[in-house]
Amino acid sequence: MIMRIDDTDRKILQALQTDSSKSLQHVAKKVAISKTALWNRIQRMQEEKIILKQTVLVDAQKVGIQETFFVMIRTSHHDDAWLKKFFDAVKDMPEIMEAHRLAGEMDYILKVQVTSTRAYDDFYKRLIAKVGMNSVTACLSMETLKYETNIPV
Repeated sequence: MIMRIDDTDRKILQALQTDSSKSLQHVAKKVAISKTALWNRIQRMQEEKIILKQTVLVDAQKVGIQETFFVMIRTSHHDDAWLKKFFDAVKDMPEIMEAHRLAGEMDYILKVQVTSTRAYDDFYKRLIAKVGMNSVTACLSMETLKYETNIPV
């Protein structure tokens, strides 16, 4: 369901996505509303799940996460029991940064970040031990050309 937001909400979301560590006073001044009005709008957007959470972005390379793999999965299992096992495996494996169910030739794609190709192999063995799949194909990202976290509101 699409929530209705106005231009002021959009400005707030842009400011918070750029740097949520700024004070309410700073953001309110930038958006040109009172601090109380800003606080109320942020609370509403959190309650409506427009703002999901506030977090910190970490440079993966600087903390030893050197490799990103995109893992494409094809399966012939689409029953509730298999889906539950797969979703549980995805939730339990911290290397999986994103997981998407796809339309098209592949059923799922995972973004996996690990310290090395050997760590990816260990991840792969744990994944296939948790849930059966017809086909698993992995592609190593050689270079990140664009990485953006801001949603264009």
